[in-house]
Amino acid sequence: MNGLNHHIIAYIAAHPDWAILVVGVSAFGESLAIVSLFFPGTAVLIAAGALVQAGALDPVSVVFAASFGAISGDAISYWIGQRFGAVIPRMWPFRIRPGIIAGGIAFFRRYGWASVFIGRFFGPVRAVVPLIAGMMAMPVRPFYVANCLSAIVWAPALLLSGILLGGTLSTGWTIEDRLFVIALAIAFLAVLGYWLRRFFHVS
Repeated sequence: MNGLNHHIIAYIAAHPDWAILVVGVSAFGESLAIVSLFFPGTAVLIAAGALVQAGALDPVSVVFAASFGAISGDAISYWIGQRFGAVIPRMWPFRIRPGIIAGGIAFFRRYGWASVFIGRFFGPVRAVVPLIAGMMAMPVRPFYVANCLSAIVWAPALLLSGILLGGTLSTGWTIEDRLFVIALAIAFLAVLGYWLRRFFHVS
């Protein structure tokens, strides 16, 4: 787990009154075009699940905040694609890595509206698919159906994984001990996600 992950999670543990806002912002950053590539939202949400299991956070509020943040991130990405689609390929980082846009377009053409739902669960694709949907003039209604449905599955799933991981650890362990083990699990999931992307040929 990198330093940013550690500081965000430590802040949530120390300031539960601000946790809902931090979780929402983390889900938003994890879903916002390009920012998602550099933002540790997934790790924060899994760790938040562990804090829910430890009784430090309210599960309903956390799920709502994470879902709302995820929906908002995709919605803004979609709007950016609609509004600035013609110039996006000339912007950083796309101008130096044109394969990102090309891969996103190929993924969108392959799966259509379902790409917005599927892409939510694949990190690199999640960063660009809503943007591509806007660029490709995807109709508003199917976009928001896929956006909302994927968010209300994705956010609780990450939190639940943290709850389950937290529950498997000894009750005598501190929150810091639990989060360390969860960090190892996150690293494993990242490797697993990489190989799943290769298996399904997701760019």
